[in-house]
Amino acid sequence: MTRLEFFFDCSSPWTYLAFHKIEELAEEAGAELIWRPILVGGVFNAVNQEVYEARANPNPRRARYQAKDLADWARLYELQIGWPDVFPVNSVKAMRGALVAQDAGRLPSYARATFERYWGAGEDISQQEVLASIAEEVGLDPGDFLEAIATPSIKDRLRANTDELIERGGFGSPTMFVGGNDMFFGNDRLPLVRAALDRHV
Repeated sequence: MTRLEFFFDCSSPWTYLAFHKIEELAEEAGAELIWRPILVGGVFNAVNQEVYEARANPNPRRARYQAKDLADWARLYELQIGWPDVFPVNSVKAMRGALVAQDAGRLPSYARATFERYWGAGEDISQQEVLASIAEEVGLDPGDFLEAIATPSIKDRLRANTDELIERGGFGSPTMFVGGNDMFFGNDRLPLVRAALDRHV
């Protein structure tokens, strides 16, 4: 079974789009889907600081088109995606939470709820009370969850995933690898991911 690794951070709307389709794509292709939570801010700080420059000095034409593009994709996928008041958001606790949810076998549900709370409802996922509510929604004990996201082992694992993505050539979220070293970046590359999986069968 071909491995499909999905490196992701819930703070990205384009990642929300890809997340919405990646399970279906993996199932159709008969691939093993490997969830890899990361901190995309750590990636940007290390290898893609141009993102910050673009945010500080946006190109109005490009910004208008990107807003339209995002709305078009959301409509196609039948997702509600708005622009939260808090952006960019500090997603470190949310993404540590993804690892806690992964250990409990609840990662897809947790990530989906986190995406929906942030990009759908506009809630601030950097806040512990929001994360506790998400944890409870997906069947995790909120107190245990908040305690776990502060443990050194969870912090180290998120850092290790982030560092690994950088070492393997990644520069943002979502990044996908097919068969170990065939890298794809972005929601719009999902057809290429599917084609790569078909080649590996």
